[in-house]
Amino acid sequence: MGAFLNEHWFAETNEGFGIAVKVDKHLASCKSEFQQIDVFDTVNVGKMLVLDGVIQLTEFDEFAYQEMLAHLPLFSHPNPAKVLVIGGGDGGVLREIAKHDCVESIDSCEIDAQVIALSKEHLPSLSCGYDDPRVKVHVADGSEFIKTRKNYYDVIIVDSSDPIGPGEGLFNEAFYAGMKEALTPNGIIASQSESIYLHMPTIKHLLKITVKLFKHAGYGHFLVPSYPTGSIGACLGSLGPDFRNPVRKPTPEMQDKLRYYTHDVHKSCFALPNFVLKVLKDNE
Repeated sequence: MGAFLNEHWFAETNEGFGIAVKVDKHLASCKSEFQQIDVFDTVNVGKMLVLDGVIQLTEFDEFAYQEMLAHLPLFSHPNPAKVLVIGGGDGGVLREIAKHDCVESIDSCEIDAQVIALSKEHLPSLSCGYDDPRVKVHVADGSEFIKTRKNYYDVIIVDSSDPIGPGEGLFNEAFYAGMKEALTPNGIIASQSESIYLHMPTIKHLLKITVKLFKHAGYGHFLVPSYPTGSIGACLGSLGPDFRNPVRKPTPEMQDKLRYYTHDVHKSCFALPNFVLKVLKDNE
C-alpha cells in the first residue's frame, strides 16, 4: 500500500484514497518474520512508523489515537485493575493506561518483537509505556494468548494493524468470543476498527459480532489526520457498564496531561453521522 513518490515523499494509498508525507530520513527498515517495518523522520509530522506500507502513527497526532483507544474503556470501568493490550508494540497505549493509578497489572501481547525493538530505539515518546513496572511483555499471538486467561481481565484493548497480515486474525468472531471469556463479569473490550469513510463493511462486521456477544456494543470515532480520510474509530463491547456514559472522569492533574480525551469527547464520539447509522441499522 505504501510507495515512494520520489526520494523525498512517502505515500500510502487505501481504497482509492491516499496520504503523502515529506520524508527527511529513513531511520530504519527491516523485514521481520511477520511484516515489513519502516521508521522515518519526516519534515512536518515527526517520526513515523510504517508496517507493510501502511502508516501506523506519527509523533504529530498519535496522542489522539492512543488516548481514545485507551481511555474510552478505562474510564467506562469503575475499577479496571487488570488490563491487557493486544498489539500496540509501539507502547503508546501502555503509556496511556499507566496514567490510571487504579490499574494494578498491564499485560502487553505483541506478536512481532521487532516492532517493540524498533519503537524502543526510535520512538521513545511512545515506548516509554514499557517503562512502567506494572507492564509485563508477552511476545505471542494475541488470539492464542487470551485462551490462557479465562475470566481474568477487566479491560482488553486491541491496538491492531489493518485486517491483513498479522492483524487478520483479530477481526473474527472466534477472537471476540475468546476475549469475552477472558473478561471478568463487568469487563470491557475496545478494538481498533477502521474508518467510517473507507471501511464500513469491516465496522458493520465487528459491530454485528459485539452486538451478539456483549450487553453493550458500539463504535466511537475520532480524528487522526495521519490516517486516510483523517478518521478512525474503536469498536467497544461491555459485559456490564454502558461505555457511552463513563463512570469515572480524569482528575484535573490527569486532564492537564491529556491532549485529546475529555469526559465530553468520550460521550460525543458515539454520536455517529446519519449515513453510518443507516448502514448499521440492521445490526440493531
